Amino acid sequence: MESNKNLIITPKTKVLQLIEIYPQLEDVLIGYVPAFKKLKNPLLRNTVARITSLQQAASIGNVNIGDLINKLRKEVGQEIITESMDTVYNTTKPTWFDEQKIKQIFDVREMLAAGEHPVAQVMADLNVLPNNTIYKLIAPFLPAPLIDKATSLQVEHWIVKESAELYLIYFYKP
Repeated sequence: MESNKNLIITPKTKVLQLIEIYPQLEDVLIGYVPAFKKLKNPLLRNTVARITSLQQAASIGNVNIGDLINKLRKEVGQEIITESMDTVYNTTKPTWFDEQKIKQIFDVREMLAAGEHPVAQVMADLNVLPNNTIYKLIAPFLPAPLIDKATSLQVEHWIVKESAELYLIYFYKP
């Protein structure tokens, strides 16, 4: 391992940072989770990969974060981690869900295709969302960084995976 490659790989490591410091890990990521092929798209690479942590990427790819981190660490000669690293996203219909409570719908696909980050817009929308109402987000993949940020603001979520390219995320402000 070269001396300038001192990034310790953890669940919080950003995907772009990882593949810039360890370019050989891009193919390892893609081999481990075929959904990571999207990293080859320069737009997604510079937007989504910049803000997505390995923890979030594991959730997106539906793989165990511990296994992913240890595979990457092994490839670059780092120690294997034994403690649990799981984050759980809500995929079970919550009691608060009611179609009538949806006050705003935002489809981020167009914004992402234009190379823009939807995080600031969604967070601004959630900040003014009235209590006991729902914000519906439509995305082409699981927007784990966005969900984590919303959760930190005490906003609840429910994820519905319609297909590999279509996710509905319902945010609820109690």
